[in-house]
Amino acid sequence: MIKKEMIAMLLAGGQGSRLGILTSKVAKPAVAFGGKYRIIDFPLSNCINSGVDTVGVLTQYQPLRLNTHIGIGIPWDLDRNIGGVTVLPPYEKIESTEWYTGTANAIFQNIEYMDGYNPEYVLILSGDHIYKMDYEAMLDFHKANNADVTIAVMPVPWEEASRFGIMITDDEKKIVDFEEKPAKPRSNLASMGIYIFNWKTLREALMKNADQPHLDFGKHVIPYCKNNDYPLYAYEFNGYWKDVGTLHSYWEANMELIDIVPEFNLYEEYWKIYTKSDALPPQYFSEDSEVERSIIGEGTEVYGKVYNSVIGCNVVIGAGTVVRDSIIMNDTKIGHGGELNKVIIAENVTVGDRVKMGIGEEKDNETDPHIYNHGLCTVGEKSVIPNDVTIGKNVCVGGVTTLEDYPDLYLPSGRTMIKAGE
Repeated sequence: MIKKEMIAMLLAGGQGSRLGILTSKVAKPAVAFGGKYRIIDFPLSNCINSGVDTVGVLTQYQPLRLNTHIGIGIPWDLDRNIGGVTVLPPYEKIESTEWYTGTANAIFQNIEYMDGYNPEYVLILSGDHIYKMDYEAMLDFHKANNADVTIAVMPVPWEEASRFGIMITDDEKKIVDFEEKPAKPRSNLASMGIYIFNWKTLREALMKNADQPHLDFGKHVIPYCKNNDYPLYAYEFNGYWKDVGTLHSYWEANMELIDIVPEFNLYEEYWKIYTKSDALPPQYFSEDSEVERSIIGEGTEVYGKVYNSVIGCNVVIGAGTVVRDSIIMNDTKIGHGGELNKVIIAENVTVGDRVKMGIGEEKDNETDPHIYNHGLCTVGEKSVIPNDVTIGKNVCVGGVTTLEDYPDLYLPSGRTMIKAGE
């Protein structure tokens, strides 16, 4: 029988609804990041850099691009005869068939997959965080403490602690209590949603709680382990970690990559981030172009001016167009003579000539102010924006739009315009 010391289960089925139109057609872990990567590249690269060579990726929402991106795992050296990467969507069973209804339910539905490797330990990961972490060091900590469950935590500012699951520990980092989003936190150690379980303990906790609706780690599995006196420990992580769950945090994390001394360094030799790369020509910069403090992906042609921005692969930026503080994803074409300020443009978008975006006063978005805010202007994938229009801030545009959609060639701040078919 195959035996692996530790396998990883990567939860990548989430819709990421707070990313708005960016995730209307694609799972959050497959959203482009940093010019050439996708969000899921970070936990996958952490696995192979940490010596974890067996990874189950649990998909559900809009999985096509994620499946295509992962393929058989070649970029991460996860194309193995034994182990490697396996995509695990929900599937039909004889007795009952259901979607993954909670984080732990998704793991429960794949018990047979995990049993096949008879692991000592199972590492549970989320597919939507940006960070570098050595899971081997966490496993060493888990073993040293004879823990049944180790939860990765990181200190957060006290004033933000009420937004997280908080672990209360003793001097040995043993977890004595935990609170979900407490009004008055007793600790500032926030759970990162990264767990190492002894497989026997996890299996028992899943089987005993299988009938819980929306079976969840924080609500059911961890409390079960605690109530049965299994030793739980908190592994403190002090590196860079970003949950890119909102448009603003996604924009911020991209902008932090282009700091003069980036807090999160993509250029380290010893901890590479791997991704599926297409064979693209090099970047081209015309003699009139200007680029300052930006990341420019392969195959991109710049005829205009780009400042403080993250530009994906195979993008064209027309002559005389000025792009500032923006994220433009792969295969997008931007016409000439335009002005783009603090925009997020998804993949395969066509922006006409002389288009101005992110212009004017800020105004709350009319449909989803909790999603479209901080002055960002967001355009969904495969959208078309015609020539000569001006678009405000806190705006969302999706679909093939025409001049008729812009009275006076203008879409004011705070508007949402999603055309049919989106």
